[in-house]
Parts: sequence; structure tokens; C-alpha cells
Amino acid sequence: MNISPGNLYYHFRSKDEIVNTLFGEFEREVEGVLAAPSARGANVEDVWLFLHVLFEAIWRYRFLYRDLSDLLSRNRLLELHVKRLLEQKVRTATALCEALVAAGEMRATRTEIPALATNIVVITTYWLSFEYVRDPRNPQEGATLARGAYQVMALVAPFLVGESRALFERLAASYVNA
Repeated sequence: MNISPGNLYYHFRSKDEIVNTLFGEFEREVEGVLAAPSARGANVEDVWLFLHVLFEAIWRYRFLYRDLSDLLSRNRLLELHVKRLLEQKVRTATALCEALVAAGEMRATRTEIPALATNIVVITTYWLSFEYVRDPRNPQEGATLARGAYQVMALVAPFLVGESRALFERLAASYVNA
């Protein structure tokens, strides 16, 4: 940031205040991404794009995700904001799945959709931590984000039908080795 620690603490009283401010910026950035699907419904390409945009935002704020459990254990305000964000991610993932079902692009029951939505959120939330632990000395933004999007779509794939499944296979071909 090209700012001295003294100057930084002139503007912020504590590390928590810095983290809360940065998380607020992150929340504002992903708010549009997590907005419910449009009235026209969602398709597989929309979900793929959604995942990429979400992972790109998470990557820009990866320092928040790197040790999220530790940050939350020390910062009650952040804990409340992260819980709210997770709930919004689940609602959005649920809405995307429901839109795919309504469009006939996916077959999933009312009990499968909440579980699928939760699993999507778990992977999107903890993917960077997994990748970091897997190879801590070699962070690769593009490959990491592509693998994350692919892993989430691989969860959805068994539920896809017809052309949506074929489209997933075509999209996935370029990601399998990313």
C-alpha cells in the first residue's frame, strides 16, 4: 500500500478496524455478483460466469480467506458479516439451482437443492485455503480460480440434463488440466 505502519494506524485504531473496512469493500463488490438471477432464468454458462466473477473477487481479497477461522475468532463484527455473506451465497446458489431446474436444464429435488447449494458455498469459501495448503509456495491465480470453478461445476454436473450436460462437458474440457 506504500504507507508506513504509523500512518496506517493514524487512520485506523486497530487491525480489526482495518480488516472490517476491507471486508466492507469486499461485501460491496460481491453484492452485485450475489444478486438473484435475472428474470430470464439462469443457464449453465451463467453459473460458470457467476463462479468466475465470484472467485475473482475472492482472489482480490484472499488475505481475508487465508485464515478466516482465526479472523472470526477474534472479531465479532466480522463474524456477523461473514455469516450474513454465507447466507447470501447459499440463497444465490439455491436460486441458481432452482432456475436451472425451472428451465429444464437440471433435475434436482427440493431436498437435493439445499445440500447442493451449501456444498457450492463450502467450496467457494474454502477453495483458496485448500489450494494454498496443497501448494503454499506456488500461488497461481488463473489456474487456482479455474480449478475452483471446475470443482463447483463438477458438483452440479450430475444433476444437469440434455444440452446443459453437453455444454458442461465442453466447458469443462478446458479446465480439467488447469
